[in-house]
Amino acid sequence: MKSFFKNVLANIVAIIIIAAVFCVFLLMLIASSALSGDQKPSIKDNSVLTLDFKTNIIDSPTEDQDDFFAFANKPKNILIYDMLEAIKRAKTDDKIKGISLETDGLRAGFTQIDDLRNALVEFKKSGKFVYAYGNNVSQSAYYLGSVADSYILNPTGGIDLKGLSTEVLYMKNFADKYGIGIQIIRHGKYKSAVEPYMRDDMSPENKEQLSTLLNDIWSVNSQKIATSRKIDSAQFRIVVDSLYGVIPNLSLQHKLIDRLMQKSEYDQMIKTKLNLKEKDKISKVSFSKYINSKKDDDSNKDNQIAVLYASGAIYNGEGYNDIFADNFVKEIKEIAKDEKVKAVVLRINSPGGSANASDEILFELQQLKKKKPVVVSFGDYAASGGYYIAMAADKIYSEPNTITGSIGVFGMIPYFKDLANKNGLTSHAVTSNANSNMYSPINGVTPGGVAILTKSVEGTYKRFVHFVTENRKKSFEQIDEIGGGRVWSGTRAKQIGLVDELGNLQDAMNFAAQKAKLKEYQVSTYPKKISQFEQLFKNLDEDEISTRLIKNKIGEDRYKMFEQMTNPKFQEGVMMQMPFQIKIE
Repeated sequence: MKSFFKNVLANIVAIIIIAAVFCVFLLMLIASSALSGDQKPSIKDNSVLTLDFKTNIIDSPTEDQDDFFAFANKPKNILIYDMLEAIKRAKTDDKIKGISLETDGLRAGFTQIDDLRNALVEFKKSGKFVYAYGNNVSQSAYYLGSVADSYILNPTGGIDLKGLSTEVLYMKNFADKYGIGIQIIRHGKYKSAVEPYMRDDMSPENKEQLSTLLNDIWSVNSQKIATSRKIDSAQFRIVVDSLYGVIPNLSLQHKLIDRLMQKSEYDQMIKTKLNLKEKDKISKVSFSKYINSKKDDDSNKDNQIAVLYASGAIYNGEGYNDIFADNFVKEIKEIAKDEKVKAVVLRINSPGGSANASDEILFELQQLKKKKPVVVSFGDYAASGGYYIAMAADKIYSEPNTITGSIGVFGMIPYFKDLANKNGLTSHAVTSNANSNMYSPINGVTPGGVAILTKSVEGTYKRFVHFVTENRKKSFEQIDEIGGGRVWSGTRAKQIGLVDELGNLQDAMNFAAQKAKLKEYQVSTYPKKISQFEQLFKNLDEDEISTRLIKNKIGEDRYKMFEQMTNPKFQEGVMMQMPFQIKIE
């Protein structure tokens, strides 16, 4: 009996010690967070602003999530808006003498890289240098670095310069093989979001829209590279088609780079530019440090422009990572009540999602518009439901490389009759009405269910087009012609009237300020980044751990396809979404 009580007491003491250690860890976390938030780093004279592989460029605060279980080589998340502001300030900052781009691959979207490149072009007008160094350089990193005064490549490096492509994974044969049925109801011949589940090859319509999209983007970007590198357009096409960038000597021969050097030689080149002595060290300043050193005081609190970020897929209910209607509506109502907020910029970076959630968000944005100006800025994506919620805007700005449009709707319902039958399982239902068992995971949707869901899809599409006609001042027929689920580049969207102007987030903010008659203002962002406490407990969540494990095993792209089949959020009624995102490589 004595040993029993000893064991119990020992366990209690162990639990108390673990709890105490955990509490100390949390207190240290709070203290370090508070100290890091208050400290303002100083920048030395003769410094070089440096972009390296540790920088992860994000579009919204909801993407800024710290993983407490990833301690090694954790990249620093930086908002694209903050990076652009940093480059703008560095242009007139006497302490910053130039910018060094030292990254082989960029963790950033295509529109974000385009904005960074444009900002570097403006920075160079100050007379300060921009240098770039690479080893095995991705195409996106080279697109950014090609703007540099000098591009230096490692003698054993290479540039993955090959043009753009997108590859769609088709799953129909896989589903048929394993007895998985997928009932699809859609509107729009270009609504290729569900095509991978309907066909085993690419439809002519999908091939047409993707080809147009890629050519729209590449024609502009390739011309920018060729112009910066002073290469004839025809010659540049030969260089790309021949993959000359892969071989260092051919890269040099065909003017893709200026010199072949080791990294230490590159650093010496910067030292010479800065007139430093051999023993002196280069003062390289990361973007995160420079941004923190330039934190503004809270001036102009009474005149604010709210930037409301809509980033990710759109769902019903509550959540943080993506756009969850309940949370998002609360943010909109909070902005509407805040008298200090004089105008709103809605920054959309979304492929869409639930039609019901999108409609709920659009309604609240329309109510907000009655109280203060609402201007929309598109990021990488503003497609389907992401485009739908933009219909409350006074004005829409799109990046040239934005993927937008996709005005179409669909419903997708998986069932497993053949799979069940092959394994000796059958299902029989007893019902009180004709369609009481409208959907069964074994037998799928009844004919009556298909008929009513088809009507629902058609009705949702008409509602979608109705709001687009009101905002874009066009007829139903005009929108239907360019709709049908088709995606467009931002450049093409401007030509056909789906957006008002080509421009970035700052352009949208400038117009919002003008609309609200503000000469000076403070920028406030919504939603706020979740606290480290919340992030810690979120990382301990069972579903979150499972998601990370599966993603690590099968990869980000395959996980999205897996999620289509297994996540209940994707079966919550009619959808306005591109379930697969077009990854341009």
